[in-house]
Amino acid sequence: MQNQKQSLWVLTCLSIGVVYGDIGTSPLYAFKAMFEGEHSIAINQENVLGILSLVFWTFVITVCLKYLALVTRASNKGEGGVLTLTSLAHSVAPPHFKKGILFLGMLAAGFFFGEAIITPAMSVLSAVEGITVIDRSFTPMILPIAITIICVLFAIQKYGSGKIGRLFAPAMLLWFVTIGVLGLLSIIKNPTVLDALNPIYAIHFAFNHGEATLFTLGVVVLAVTGVEALYADMGHFGIKPIRLAWFFIVMPCLVLNYYGQGALVLSQQMDINNPFFMLAPDMLRLPLVILATCATVIASQAVISGIFSLTRQAVNLGFLPPVQIHHTSHQEQGQIYVPLANFLLFLLVITVVLTFGSSERLAAAYGIAVTATMLISSLLILVVARYMWGWKLVVVIQYAAFMLLYDVLLFIATSLKFSDGGWLPLTIGSIVFLLMVTWYLERERISQLIKQPLSSEAMVNELEQKDWPRASGTAVYFTRNEDHVPASLVNNLKYNETLHERNVLMTFKYPDQPRVHPLKRIEVKQISPSFWQMTAYVGYQESLDMDQIFTACNGKGFSLHELDTVFFMSSERMKLKHTTLWHDLKARLFILLSRNALRTSERLHVPQDRLIEIGVHLEI
Repeated sequence: MQNQKQSLWVLTCLSIGVVYGDIGTSPLYAFKAMFEGEHSIAINQENVLGILSLVFWTFVITVCLKYLALVTRASNKGEGGVLTLTSLAHSVAPPHFKKGILFLGMLAAGFFFGEAIITPAMSVLSAVEGITVIDRSFTPMILPIAITIICVLFAIQKYGSGKIGRLFAPAMLLWFVTIGVLGLLSIIKNPTVLDALNPIYAIHFAFNHGEATLFTLGVVVLAVTGVEALYADMGHFGIKPIRLAWFFIVMPCLVLNYYGQGALVLSQQMDINNPFFMLAPDMLRLPLVILATCATVIASQAVISGIFSLTRQAVNLGFLPPVQIHHTSHQEQGQIYVPLANFLLFLLVITVVLTFGSSERLAAAYGIAVTATMLISSLLILVVARYMWGWKLVVVIQYAAFMLLYDVLLFIATSLKFSDGGWLPLTIGSIVFLLMVTWYLERERISQLIKQPLSSEAMVNELEQKDWPRASGTAVYFTRNEDHVPASLVNNLKYNETLHERNVLMTFKYPDQPRVHPLKRIEVKQISPSFWQMTAYVGYQESLDMDQIFTACNGKGFSLHELDTVFFMSSERMKLKHTTLWHDLKARLFILLSRNALRTSERLHVPQDRLIEIGVHLEI
């Protein structure tokens, strides 16, 4: 029992370093953004208490009630994330909802990509801007320092975050304790801000400001950016450590800091440029800037790692074309590096930093993709609650009336910032969504085009009736569907007029679960004296290669050896068949994606000297 408690608290501390990096660095920019910009409000006691109350109750409603109490219940063998939620909702939804749910999941994933571009830029800039509190003459150095940090951050991704990750927990724990203590010391000087814990101040603020409250809510939401990480990283630590970390460490320290900033601005007679750093005494501001920079790097690392994981999930679910994925750890399946995603993210983040130039301007672009993802999560959880958990319709409606209404309100609030920069993450998210939808739908159409009239078993039975010349060893034919006859088999017989002693029709399936048990990795079925049907199962958070398949086959009593196995694969050559303009655009995009996609042989690390590719020409 003692060891279990110790392990629980270790996981709780570790979760602080990974899960709460983004939301934990929001005090750097969220509070000051409420009093800056085109729709800023006056600094007075009524406004400050109203905003602090809105921040606190947004924590309660969005983080505590929605995510920690409800959304995190929707786990797939302990794993979470928006694509996991999509997979769960899709598996239980009525047939007429299924395609719409997939599209919602792709849209949410696209918006996550859009948000990931803003997070590193916003976090690093807001931390580096702290040097201007020490000395205004440092202002020209902000951009060069921020760009240097971002360049180093993306450059080290290929080495993996395992070793650096060990420093995340103590660094973020020190961060939260520091911001909590600084906030507490400020509150002690002006404890009236604690009145803002009462929701009546938020209600009064809304009534007094009317429609202008929406602009304020659009900034308040910055305090909860990164909330999706609570759900996405659930599989790494378990939900209990994540909840303990939030309620006992993260939320108390965040509330203390926000309220401390509020106490500071109320106690000062002059405008405060950067209330977060002004909380610290003069002699401690430089160490605070350094600590803040470390915290923002950790927050950015968590977002980048999240993009890598989301990319692999999207590829395995058939939403994106295959890309190169490197494993950076032999022990941890989740530690991966995706070169293409890293390069594109780096270019976009640098572009954003150079374009916007300051955290104040970036605040206008931040939040809209976050609230869009939160809204989609609420819609998907309604499906899970109704059809998986068996909630009564009246209960689902009550939830929708409360949680969904608040999410809609936050989304509308952030949408008001569209022309000020909110268009950026939405545009990026929409482009990623378009790529996903095109790839998913066109792949389905291609599968129907190459489908053979005979089933695989029927054709195999016909083949066995003829006395074909036999080559020694085993031939593995890859096929998309176990009922389809591989085009590579048909063309091999057509041109070479020979079969091997053993022939395997191999299909890959991606079940709605994050990982597959090694003993359930392979299913082998003999369908004739010399033909076997083999199905390999891959979880959406896994990457598979031929060595793992060989091992799984040997465990099933069906031995495969690399030296006497030849792999046959169809190499599809697609040509555009002109019809409508919309069809031509989709087809051209799909052809472009296909030509640049990682081939199955490369993805599985099939030995090149054992691979035979046979061309298949298609008009689409």
